[in-house]
Amino acid sequence: MTQLETRPQVGGTVRGRSEGGVRAKGLEKNSVGLLGSAVIGISTVAPVYCLTSTLGSTAGEVGLQMPAVFLAGFLPMLLVAFAYRELNRVMPDSGTSFTWTVKAFGPRVGWMCGWGLVIATIIVLSNLAGVATSYFWLLAGEVTGSDAIAALDGNKAVHILTCLLLIAVATAISYRGMTATKRVQYALVGLQLVVLAVFVTMALQKAGAGAFDTGVDFSWSWMNPFAVQSFAAFTAGLSLSIFMYWGWDACLSTNEETTGSDRTPGRGALIAMVVLVGSYLATGIAAQMAVGSGDKGLGLANPDTSDNVFAALAGPVMGPVLGVALFIAVLASAAASLQTTFIPVARTVLAMSSYEALPGSFSKVHPRFKVPGRATVVAGIATGAFYTVMTLVSEHVLIDTIYALGLMICFYYALTAFACAWYFRAELFRSGRDFAFKGLFPVLGGVLLSAVFGKTLFDMWDPAYGSGSSVFGVGSVFVIGVGLLLLGGVIMTVMRRRSPAFFRGEVLTKDTPSMVVQD
Repeated sequence: MTQLETRPQVGGTVRGRSEGGVRAKGLEKNSVGLLGSAVIGISTVAPVYCLTSTLGSTAGEVGLQMPAVFLAGFLPMLLVAFAYRELNRVMPDSGTSFTWTVKAFGPRVGWMCGWGLVIATIIVLSNLAGVATSYFWLLAGEVTGSDAIAALDGNKAVHILTCLLLIAVATAISYRGMTATKRVQYALVGLQLVVLAVFVTMALQKAGAGAFDTGVDFSWSWMNPFAVQSFAAFTAGLSLSIFMYWGWDACLSTNEETTGSDRTPGRGALIAMVVLVGSYLATGIAAQMAVGSGDKGLGLANPDTSDNVFAALAGPVMGPVLGVALFIAVLASAAASLQTTFIPVARTVLAMSSYEALPGSFSKVHPRFKVPGRATVVAGIATGAFYTVMTLVSEHVLIDTIYALGLMICFYYALTAFACAWYFRAELFRSGRDFAFKGLFPVLGGVLLSAVFGKTLFDMWDPAYGSGSSVFGVGSVFVIGVGLLLLGGVIMTVMRRRSPAFFRGEVLTKDTPSMVVQD
């Protein structure tokens, strides 16, 4: 039996060419296994942080249908995950979305897709650093019993300096390579999942004992998305849910460093997705049963506590001693994600530089640690500068930048999903499996995320969206979100002058693999 090879040739040096195929970049091979890949995906999502910051908001939008919305948000992510898996099988390249969309749609679309990933990651990194800083001082106040220490987070100078220190530590760990990263992540992710399991167990015990007046009995109707009171409420909850899954694709960015690079990262991504949806459903259901989703008392939608649910529930549900463990878990979640989120941005920049879509200096790999050293450091500096400037200029601008994040996420995920179907278009009718996993599922995921993109874009026009700020009557979230995408277009125009070969399609060619021929 012979086959017509469909995988682009991997080879050459960092600057060497491979006839339009992907390039080896000097990263440390076989340094990540299946477990490490899944852990990186889970860590980047930061499940405990996502839960404490969005449980209340989601409950406020959709009430008891929160578990159904968690499932609804999981669906497009799962469908897109299939696209990532199939593309990674034929092109295990650290550039992931950038490289794949270039191969499918050409250099301009691919460049903008890479930009969407990079700018989304910078926004997330700055947000995670801020959250980790706040929880650091909150935890310090809890441990010492000092309100004065906890209040240091409100001191802008102390907050910024602490934030910059955390960013520097996370950058240093990422700079030392995947071995150091894995060791830290195993401990932090393990801590998160154990504490979540304890919280779920104790919340169910409290619910069974009727410990809180606002608690409610479980009902299978909670799993029905059609029971949400309005379409507007459903889409708002869905946007929050999609954000809660963002980051699982980080394990794909390490594909050139993973054992079995063509299959292991895809499997790791699917494992991460299953762990995440299971954790979210278990926590959401247990919390609702214990305290309900109302806006009174300990209810999840109480506006006084909805932006930080675990801070309100830690003591009542877990007691004073174990409650501190929940604070530690949130801090660990934000810190772990801060560190692993450097992985996709550094490796995307490395790939874009290796293919001459960005300045060549970013393609340098550290000779000892085998990581994109300059790209990692620059990402850290950019994150620190972004957070500092936004914090000093206006808290409202920083909040609106975070709200604009959903636009970037839907943008590059949807493009990657459509790239899968288009890249494999010659193979779609070869078998039922190919049609489903290379065509149908990715297209459905792309359509769903495109719909969320369009609805979010429409909602952002209203100044009431986000902090309530506006620019000439247009919502500042819209201005920031669209402005950041347009900034990418400007930078791309500059790079077209500096690197004409890439934009002529001479470095990374647009192509489609031929169908497998057997004899």
